[in-house]
Amino acid sequence: MKYIRTTALAAIGVAAALSLTACGNDGSGKDSSSKGPSSSSSSSSDGGSKSEGGSGSGDSEAGSAKSGSDEGTETRAGTVNGATKTGGKVTFCKTEDLAIDARDAAPDADSGRIDITMVNRGSTTCSATGFAGVDIKDVDNTSSPIGRGHAQPRITNLKPGDAAVFNLAYDIDKSGDSLAHPTNIEVTPPNETRTVSLEWPAGAGEIKGTYTDVEVYPTHAAE
Repeated sequence: MKYIRTTALAAIGVAAALSLTACGNDGSGKDSSSKGPSSSSSSSSDGGSKSEGGSGSGDSEAGSAKSGSDEGTETRAGTVNGATKTGGKVTFCKTEDLAIDARDAAPDADSGRIDITMVNRGSTTCSATGFAGVDIKDVDNTSSPIGRGHAQPRITNLKPGDAAVFNLAYDIDKSGDSLAHPTNIEVTPPNETRTVSLEWPAGAGEIKGTYTDVEVYPTHAAE
C-alpha cells in the first residue's frame, strides 16, 4: 500500500510540475507577444511623432523664413536708394517740390566745382539719394550729358525745408582757349524725369578739355 501511495504521489507531483511548466510557457508567450506589438506601436508612435514634429518644425521654420523674408523686403523697400516708405510705397523727391539752384564753389584756382542745391519745399519727407542727371548746354545750343564720378551715393532723406547738394567737378582751363562755353545746366533730380534748367554760374572757371572731362557726384545732405 505504501508503494502504491508513493507511486501515486510521485505521479501527481510530475503532473503538477508539467502543469506549472506549461502555464509558465503560455504566460511567457503571451507576455512576449503582448510586448512585441506594444513595442512596435511605441516605435511607430515615436516615429510618427518625430515626423510630425519635424514637419511642424519645418513649417515653422518656413513660416519664420517667409516672415523674415517679408520683413527683409519691407526693410529693403524702405531704404531702396535711401527712399522713405509711406503706406508701403517708396517716395522720392519730386522735381516740382524742389527749389534748385547752382553756384560756383571752386576750392582753388585749379579745380572747378559747381554746387547744385536742392531744397525740399514739399510738405512731407522725401529722398534725394543718388545721382542727378546732368546735361550742360553750350553756347552753340548743343547739350552734353555729364558722366558720373567714382563715388557711392549716401542716403539723403529730406524733411520739409532740408537741403541736399551735389556738385560738378572739372579742371580749370587757364589758357583762355577752352573749347567749352557753357550757358546752362540741365538738372534731373535722382529718380525723376522732369528737368529744370539752371544758368551756368557767373564767374565759374572755364572747363579744361571738353564736357566729357566734367563729372557729377552723388547727392549728400547740405552742411
